[in-house]
Amino acid sequence: MSRKVKPYLEGVEIESVAAEGNSLAHVNGKVLFVQQAIPGDIVDVQVNKVRSGYMQGYIVNIVKPSKDRLQPFCEHYGECGGCTWQPLPYGMQLEYKQQQVVDQLTRIGHLKLPEISPILASDKTQYYRNKLEYTFSARRWILKDEDVNALTDVERLGLGFHVSGFFDKVLDIKDCHLQREPTNAIRLFIRQYAVEHSLSFFDLREQHGFMRTLMVRTTSTGENMLVVVFGLDALGGDKSAVGVQRNALLKAVSERFPEITSLYYVVNPKANDTFNDLECVLYSGAEAVYENMGGLKFKIGPKSFYQTNSEQAYRLYSVVRESVKNGCSGEKKPVIYDLYTGTGTISLFVSDLASKVVGIEYVADAIKDAEVNAAENNIDNALFFAGDMKDVLNSEFIAEHGHPDIVILDPPRAGIHPDVAKVILDASPTHIVYVSCNPATQARDLAVFSAKYSIVKVQPVDMFPHTIHVENVVELLLNE
Repeated sequence: MSRKVKPYLEGVEIESVAAEGNSLAHVNGKVLFVQQAIPGDIVDVQVNKVRSGYMQGYIVNIVKPSKDRLQPFCEHYGECGGCTWQPLPYGMQLEYKQQQVVDQLTRIGHLKLPEISPILASDKTQYYRNKLEYTFSARRWILKDEDVNALTDVERLGLGFHVSGFFDKVLDIKDCHLQREPTNAIRLFIRQYAVEHSLSFFDLREQHGFMRTLMVRTTSTGENMLVVVFGLDALGGDKSAVGVQRNALLKAVSERFPEITSLYYVVNPKANDTFNDLECVLYSGAEAVYENMGGLKFKIGPKSFYQTNSEQAYRLYSVVRESVKNGCSGEKKPVIYDLYTGTGTISLFVSDLASKVVGIEYVADAIKDAEVNAAENNIDNALFFAGDMKDVLNSEFIAEHGHPDIVILDPPRAGIHPDVAKVILDASPTHIVYVSCNPATQARDLAVFSAKYSIVKVQPVDMFPHTIHVENVVELLLNE
């Protein structure tokens, strides 16, 4: 049985930006979603998905570019799955992100909103990230103009980012515009060293290889952390050579880049690339790097969570702080619960406004970091607890640690568990400040809170320029 041929559409005019970074057009009364197009483009599109209510496709030819279209600044645009909005002027990106927040809150949550504050733009639209992770691959992503059969084994090697939709394909990156130097230089040096010394790149399908991943952290204070993750396979299968090869590479890296202030390695025998449950061994330098924010000092280790756009994180937390201030009335300082506290950055940022801050987080190592950061900043009114939020936060916990006057929520993309929402509603704090990286799940949760709360402020924040992602802060006030 032959497969039905998908339509090829000529001269399609792109109308607007839609969800998930797609752009939108209408063809013969049917919605068409197109990747990597911007409003005003006239394009030829190959449809690759047809559903009853819509079609989805990709650009084959730009017949006439939009007057707003910019030349992408990165040579990897179109192949790399990041920074997909490069052709879209930054001002337009902000407009669409703000509209995304409005649409999600009203269409999903059916919420009554006040006038939404203008989105806070990022001063830096390139080199704004303080952390990047790269993956080694024995079988990299093959570019459109390459003949896979003509490539040697060495030419098939890659070190870079995973290609969207393919767990086992990695795009080899030459120059990334997301993180300041020496990040690119370190990655390229290690790649070349591994090739010259015949160190095997990891095969993501077969799950073997010596070089697995890299993580680079940079701070506004000028410090740099590198974590090199190795597999168990050594040159020629000689397991006794693992340590020799590893130490030789790390020595070469540390000598070439004295600006690396903290150099770690990890040996990962698992089938996935996470290393939060593995030992991080300090090869040279300091055990941590430090970031300063709002007069506070934060210690960041190899497993620490920290917002990846430091400057915008300060703006985000400042918005949260202002909302917390709105909940501070009278002479008595409030009890604040910071749920999904991570490493306690928000807790510590608002601690001077509180009689007590109670932070809860699932990841035990993050709580250890939070306690260290509290001590580093001589903050003694912040208590931190590790565990699953729906199990830790209950009426008994609140009876023991105090009734919350203000609750701060900063959950992962999936939002909060219904049991958590119920406990908060039963506790009825006067203010809730909900920080979200996913306005869709935020809207769902806010609809639950709308039974007892009114939204008094909505503030979008752009943490990741040239991407579809947006952070959003909503302040809720208990109805009288």
